[in-house]
Amino acid sequence: MMDWPVQPLGDALAAVVPGLVVEVLPSIDSTNTELMRRARAGQTRPCLLVAERQTAGRGRMGRTWHSDAASLPDGFAPATAPVPSLTFSLGLALAPASWSGLSLAVGVAVARSLHPRIGLKWPNDLWLDGRKLAGILIETATTAQQRHTVIGVGINIVARDGTGLSTPPACLQELLPGIDAPAVLQRVVPDLVRSVVLFETQGFAPFQDAFAQRDVLAGQDVTLSDGSGGTARGVDAAGGLLVHTSSGMKTVTSAEVSVRPSGARPGTPS
Repeated sequence: MMDWPVQPLGDALAAVVPGLVVEVLPSIDSTNTELMRRARAGQTRPCLLVAERQTAGRGRMGRTWHSDAASLPDGFAPATAPVPSLTFSLGLALAPASWSGLSLAVGVAVARSLHPRIGLKWPNDLWLDGRKLAGILIETATTAQQRHTVIGVGINIVARDGTGLSTPPACLQELLPGIDAPAVLQRVVPDLVRSVVLFETQGFAPFQDAFAQRDVLAGQDVTLSDGSGGTARGVDAAGGLLVHTSSGMKTVTSAEVSVRPSGARPGTPS
């Protein structure tokens, strides 16, 4: 296994979320799946779970998130390859007044921890120069005592094979040459945890301006999954996507809506 900053991260995070533990596994099907299993079994201690390799990583709307060595381009031997993606999940009890905009707040926290050039695509993707760099998946499990929230994040660290895609995915080493997964984890997680705690008490409002500064859809013609289209006009105070259509302004809030810039081709990140 790689040298992960487990102790310093654990000490820092426990000061924000008492009792939070940091755990790193060499391989698992999915960090989100594992924390959801634990929650349903009554194991709800706050946890940051990191996997060097996911065998069944999941994205939004049932998509697959590839994070194993097989996805690396030619020239990397699996035994010596760097971890190609940082994949982790944060599990903790949350009770916000409204859940709307949580994925956007998470995106803001991750993007600003990494680089000013990283953009945000509603509702759960980080983009670099029109290509997907990272994704977010949020799930909840209701237990007898509380609603347990699992926030999954996957970030491409090194270049991946783009075979079959019209647009190869972006990777963080394009912006930060030589950075590895443990260093990215240490950069991203402290602000993410603080942001999630802030969201619980104040909702999406504190993140609205920061999201607007990185909003890659603002002013773009977009096509929604129901076939309708219009021009994206940012997000409202609750995190809903504002789309100006021929029949007026429409607020898109459903997590099951797929939004892509008009003219995007199959394989383009969405």
